Amino acid sequence: MLHKPRPDLRATPSSITLMEGRNEQDGERSPNLSVSGQLDAPRFPRPAYLNASTDSLLETSNTPLSTSSTACPSPQWGSGRASPVLGKTFGDALDERSDQKPTVVKLADKDDIEHMAHWKRVIYQCSPLFSLLSLGAYWLYFIYRVKYTLDAQRLANKIFYMAWTFIMVEMGVAFPMFLHQLWSCMMLKGRKRQKLRLVGDIVPTVDVFVTCCGEEVDIVLDTTRAACAVDYPADRFRVLVLDDGGDKELAKAVTDLQETYPNVYYSARVKIKGVPHHYKAGNLNHGLDYVTHMKGGAGEYMAALDADMIPEPAWLRTIMAHLVIDPKLALSCPPQLFYNVPEDDPLLQSLDVFVHISEPIKDTLGVAWCTGSGYSIRRTAIDELGGFPTGSLAEDVCTSSMLLGAGWRTAYVHEPLQFGTVPESFVGHLKQRTRWTIGTIQTSLKLRFCLFGPLVKKMSFFQRLSGFVYTVSSLFTVFLSASLFTMPIVLVSGGTMVAYADYSQLRWLIRLCFLALCMNRLNEFVLYLPAGYRLGLRESRAMMWMAPYLALCVIRYFFLPKWLGGTTAAFSASGSIANDLNERDPALRAPLWRRLKAIVWDCRAWMHLVYILFCIVAVTLATVRGFTDTNTAEEMWVHLLTHAFWPPVLWLVCLTACWIPIYYAIAPPSMPDRESLLERDPKTGVAHPTAAAKSVRWSKTNNIHELQYTILSVFTATIFFGSFFI
Repeated sequence: MLHKPRPDLRATPSSITLMEGRNEQDGERSPNLSVSGQLDAPRFPRPAYLNASTDSLLETSNTPLSTSSTACPSPQWGSGRASPVLGKTFGDALDERSDQKPTVVKLADKDDIEHMAHWKRVIYQCSPLFSLLSLGAYWLYFIYRVKYTLDAQRLANKIFYMAWTFIMVEMGVAFPMFLHQLWSCMMLKGRKRQKLRLVGDIVPTVDVFVTCCGEEVDIVLDTTRAACAVDYPADRFRVLVLDDGGDKELAKAVTDLQETYPNVYYSARVKIKGVPHHYKAGNLNHGLDYVTHMKGGAGEYMAALDADMIPEPAWLRTIMAHLVIDPKLALSCPPQLFYNVPEDDPLLQSLDVFVHISEPIKDTLGVAWCTGSGYSIRRTAIDELGGFPTGSLAEDVCTSSMLLGAGWRTAYVHEPLQFGTVPESFVGHLKQRTRWTIGTIQTSLKLRFCLFGPLVKKMSFFQRLSGFVYTVSSLFTVFLSASLFTMPIVLVSGGTMVAYADYSQLRWLIRLCFLALCMNRLNEFVLYLPAGYRLGLRESRAMMWMAPYLALCVIRYFFLPKWLGGTTAAFSASGSIANDLNERDPALRAPLWRRLKAIVWDCRAWMHLVYILFCIVAVTLATVRGFTDTNTAEEMWVHLLTHAFWPPVLWLVCLTACWIPIYYAIAPPSMPDRESLLERDPKTGVAHPTAAAKSVRWSKTNNIHELQYTILSVFTATIFFGSFFI
């Protein structure tokens, strides 16, 4: 028997009303607004998977439960079980409310009004100015470095190869910072995303996909329960657990959960050996196909949650509010936040810099990327693409980029609407970050770096620029790694590192270096206000120690043939990666020798150890030469200054950054049991992270990192004042 086709519930010119609401911060009322619009007809043929008959589904849905089953045996797919709230089925709700108006209330002029104090917001609005000043100071310094090196070469009638190499090293280390600062200048436009809520029972229909693949059953169930319990009419959304691992225990648990939440379902697609299944994108496409055959057809929107991402009660009403008022908006996504980040966040596993700084800036320019979880997509838009694009491990970035290329808009909703878990092991963290890097580059290759081609033909200038810049940043890890390892080589060589024609030029180089450092420190303080100054500093260190790992994976996946050590990309769900070391469990933690073997040898942190030892040897040799190869005290001090101790003493910054994975192996952070980080309702079993677990905790040892920056700043200031006496 064929299911009746899904009615067209797309917005009509009179179907959406934006009502006035009270600003929770200052009590101001917003004016009455009405928003109207008509969705464009699909610009591409209807995807083939939407035209499939129901016979294929009915055949697989009756398969006995196994690792290749497609559904729980208990629920009848498309049976339209009554809602526990309104007593209506999903299909009935579609018919009865298709001509009624959704209502959206504006709560504030800015969606992140609660994220920063007013004084921080005022200062942060000046970040483009500070970024420009910092960039100007750095380029002025580098221009004079180049000019004075050329002057010195003409005077000495020879080429200072080491001086040019050192300039390239400095620029290589500074380049990622340049990109961040240049991008922050785009804040001049000003972000205007409002804080909205969809209210009442007249709301669009949504299919919520919980994607999983081997994660712990309890983790998946916590996400599923919270998704079922969100503040949204129960007959207007369905929750589907899409299990790519075919876990029988999870299938039974979801079946049992249907007694409480009749709108929850389970499905595990059939994966035939030898046939590409396209990882998470394939799982999501299976969900898109599956819901089209359920009673009432597919919802107007689909939303997705990672297996470990617990949504807040207001999740759907918040992200859907932005979609219903803008018929050209295809995707609405919130930040990914976490509740199990260890104290001091030693590996920088929180994404605060990205979600609180980079994404809002991109949203300002109309380039909001899908954050991978918690997002909602207009079904018309994803169908226009033919489903989630394959061929990239970063299906979220690829999807949002292709939506932009097709002429749709995307939105970043800067509100705390979901909280998940970071990988609890060093191995898991590396696999996650290398997967993201590979996926970003795969997407860029697929979209031709967002510069040209049919997939990006409707992108704006800033959308193309964003795609290009972030790809270059990923590829630049190769050059950054080369720069880091070149630095001690330059020191060992004993050549001229800072070239100048006379002491006057040396004095001006010192002063310009001091100016660049001061402007950079001031800009760091302002730029990192949304994420926190301490996390901002850790971002630059994490970029350095992760660079060799990312560079190695980029070279192996994209440049080396298999016979020379190349490999193919593979997907591992972060939550499913086994943690044999239990390094964050004080009771079960593996002994020191096992941690050192696993991290230093198996995870190749020996690269960092070799680099640290090489730096120490290089600095020692350069210092000894300062004492033995000079005749006067003045020559000695100048030699030391222009070799091992040229501000801001980059080798020391890089050395301490590379010490992070070694120190992590020696003294990993301790974390309590996951359950202690949650507040669980004893009646329903629904759990949400505690307030304390939602923010990064800092210890006194964190001050050691700031002490390093303070010492280097004082050292540079001392050299600056000393330049007046050279």
